[in-house]
Amino acid sequence: MRDFQKPGRSEVYALNGMAATSHPLASRTAIDLLQAGGNAVDAAIGAAVLLGLCEPQMTGLGGDCFVLLKPAGEERVVALNGSGRAPAGLSAAALRARGLSAMPLHAAEAVTVPGAVDALCRLSADWGRLSLAETLAPAIRYAEEGVPVAPRTAFDWAAAAGDLSGDARQFYLIDGLAPKTGQVFRAPGQAEVLRRIARDGRAGFYEGEVAEDMVASLQALGGSHTLADFAATACDYTDPISGQFGPVELLEHPPNGQGATAILMLNILSHFDLGRLDPFGSQRAHLEAEAAKLAYDTRNRVIADPDRTTRLAHMLAPETAAKLAALIDPKRAMAEPAKLAEAVHRETVYLTVVDRDRMAVSLIYSIFHAFGSGLASRRFGLNFQNRGAGFTLTEGHPNEAAGGRRPMHTIIPAMLRRGGKVEMPFGVMGGAYQPNGHARVVTNLVTYGMDLQDALDAPRSFAGPEGFAVERGYAPAVRAELAALGHNVVEPDGPIGGAQAIRLLPSGVLEAASDPRKDGCALGY
Repeated sequence: MRDFQKPGRSEVYALNGMAATSHPLASRTAIDLLQAGGNAVDAAIGAAVLLGLCEPQMTGLGGDCFVLLKPAGEERVVALNGSGRAPAGLSAAALRARGLSAMPLHAAEAVTVPGAVDALCRLSADWGRLSLAETLAPAIRYAEEGVPVAPRTAFDWAAAAGDLSGDARQFYLIDGLAPKTGQVFRAPGQAEVLRRIARDGRAGFYEGEVAEDMVASLQALGGSHTLADFAATACDYTDPISGQFGPVELLEHPPNGQGATAILMLNILSHFDLGRLDPFGSQRAHLEAEAAKLAYDTRNRVIADPDRTTRLAHMLAPETAAKLAALIDPKRAMAEPAKLAEAVHRETVYLTVVDRDRMAVSLIYSIFHAFGSGLASRRFGLNFQNRGAGFTLTEGHPNEAAGGRRPMHTIIPAMLRRGGKVEMPFGVMGGAYQPNGHARVVTNLVTYGMDLQDALDAPRSFAGPEGFAVERGYAPAVRAELAALGHNVVEPDGPIGGAQAIRLLPSGVLEAASDPRKDGCALGY
């Protein structure tokens, strides 16, 4: 139990339904849709689309999503891959011939076809109760009426404003500047796009005037995108992958997502007696950092489009984790990790909803970097993701850029299952940090027995190519000890990640928590 004399927040408890998102308006919208007769899918879609207006630097209609879904009355979990593909005309060889050694970030070549709208429409048709018109009505209203900019959103917006160029500046800046906290952001062009999706489904986005606007805008920026690329977009149902950690089973979305990295991290950490360590001490942070370096290096060698990921079983095999764990020196940091296949970023939204029938949705939705490519369509102002920056240009690599392929993805929704029953949909935002974040939340809960909110509030650290980022929540002595172990300790320029979680308690009560690093909250009824 938290110390009520110190700043903090309590978990939220409810019986009939629960939503946890990174913005209060989205959480409220999800609850409103549940109370209007919708289920967890309807609520998750309505909240997710609204987050593209509340946090446009993080996500939007031009992005991708992944979903884990537990149907009502069942314990099986379904995975939906809503990631888009590179346009047919993309060629790694052509980019190498231009002298590039890595995918560009803020160029049309980095723009993969948006997959989220197709996935959300499919999710609604297959699992929802409400019509798309009902589900999207709140977002349409807010796009026209406007959304007051929240503090964390304003912080991120200001940091990313310089990445916007061309038409995107008129749609995502106010008088040429990033909006400040409390200013109102409006997107009438997106309202029109949403009305077309509400009326015509995916065809309202991938065909007709909206698709023509996106394709013409991308071609004008040098992209090879065609209307055929957009019309061919289709999400895929698949099965989660999983790994056991003590009494719980961690379920992750399979490749091209990086969820296997979280499972590998936990497999490595299971070889150490974490329970005897101070959860906020240097030794735990050190072991986690070393496990992350090894797991992420493995990720960079293995994970790609599902059609090209060939060594997943090896990555998840117990003997692989045992061999990697043996490489960790508890008294000395190994070399800093190599540059990641994808550039470091922290832009994503994650939300989870559970309804009265105990359908549970774990949904993550992103445009990759801040404002994605920094580019937008000329007529409707649709911001294009730069998920193609997740490709490598290394010839012959499984994740080599090519037309029609899906790049390795950082976004990963998760669920925990205990004794065969789904116990908790959860996710941790923050780009490359996400698998590390999943491992940390799981060990906070399972190894250290933290309350749910404490498990999200607890200080974080991450060993990346720019150094060992250690949040200010750690004591100065711990930072000094980590430096003495050989880590290049740096203070991150912002909080590391953000998280949401809902726990289905044996009593039938729903318990939820929302990360204070974001503007959001958990709400129930």
